[in-house]
Amino acid sequence: MSDSASPRKHGKNAFFFVIVTVALDMLAFGLIIPVIPALIRELAHVTSEQATLWLGPLAATYAVMNFLFGPVMGALSDKFGRRPVLLASISTLAIDFLIMGFAHNIWILFLGRALSGISGATYSTANAYIADVTTTGDRGRAFGMIGAAFGFGFVFGPVIGGFLGEIDARAPFFAGAGLALINFLYGLIVLPESLAPENRRAFDIRRANPLGAVKHFSKLPHVGWFLIAAGIFMLAHTVFPSTWNVYSEIRYDWTPKEIGFSLGLVGVGAAVVQAGLMGLILDRLGTVRTALLGFGVNVVSLFAYAFASHGWMVYAIIPFGALGGVASPSLNSLMSTVTPANAQGELQGASSSLNAMAMIIGPLTMNGVLFAFTYEGAAVHFAGAAFLLAGLLTLLSLAPFLRGVAVNRDAIPADAD
Repeated sequence: MSDSASPRKHGKNAFFFVIVTVALDMLAFGLIIPVIPALIRELAHVTSEQATLWLGPLAATYAVMNFLFGPVMGALSDKFGRRPVLLASISTLAIDFLIMGFAHNIWILFLGRALSGISGATYSTANAYIADVTTTGDRGRAFGMIGAAFGFGFVFGPVIGGFLGEIDARAPFFAGAGLALINFLYGLIVLPESLAPENRRAFDIRRANPLGAVKHFSKLPHVGWFLIAAGIFMLAHTVFPSTWNVYSEIRYDWTPKEIGFSLGLVGVGAAVVQAGLMGLILDRLGTVRTALLGFGVNVVSLFAYAFASHGWMVYAIIPFGALGGVASPSLNSLMSTVTPANAQGELQGASSSLNAMAMIIGPLTMNGVLFAFTYEGAAVHFAGAAFLLAGLLTLLSLAPFLRGVAVNRDAIPADAD
């Protein structure tokens, strides 16, 4: 089973494997969320309050490594093919969970999070694989399935992890390792290579480093404008993972159960829209208009969250806000459409780095704004300030997106416009 051989026929098993890879990676990641604080208390010998001081650096460690290695993995997949990079990333994820499961001090946990950041680059290679095996017309639907798989893991990971955590704080880590190992063995058997030899390119460290990858695409207006739009959009949407639990507790006095239930509904909504409605919307509107719909819905829903003064209003906004999930797959599809076949991995690597940069900067910014408008001595008290900022950033991201559409008028297929 040589990776250098010509790509085999891409059947349903190969596409299914990539979808399952993303779902299992996110599921495995979500498994550990409920038990990380308990493990920090055990390893660092601190109280629950002191444990929160370790959570930020742990999250930053993951994001920094993902930022650094996203374009490296993408460039390696352009050189050696998608299959070996995907399998290596999945095996690294399994090892990472075992390391954290057996950790005997807090620094081993940091090592595990660093490996998680590296193996998290699987997402960019999975997107490149999808771009290899789909036609331009089917690509938006395929990226929607990737988003749905991501949402599936986001919904069920923390729920299962909380259940396993009742048994033992380390049990979710071993469960995550088991899932990754099963996925690796499955991929070893069914996954063909997707990148044809003639579409491969030499590895160039100048284009494989995160700043180099973004700089390279910034010189290409047909891709650069879309990347700028994606970066601002990603930054805006860090408001959910970074502030939702604290924000809803401060503003609505929600319990952890209510917070978890609301996040579950967000994940279900995303999965329904991206897996069930994405294709229908694309057929009716085309890729560009679908993206514009997504941007518009996100702006309105973020502003609505900002001014939702009662908890019940949030539940009314969630179903509408889920429709905004069509924005990212559509934008990803447009970027992929105007990028050469031999640079798809590099594109997804640059996109992954932008996402990681957002995950480094966003939580600090959004939590800083939330604190500035909610602490006891704040000149102006407004708990929705972070969501208002996110809405303004999303509105701002429309400008480079529209510029990208304008400069790519000839490259975008008529049925996508």
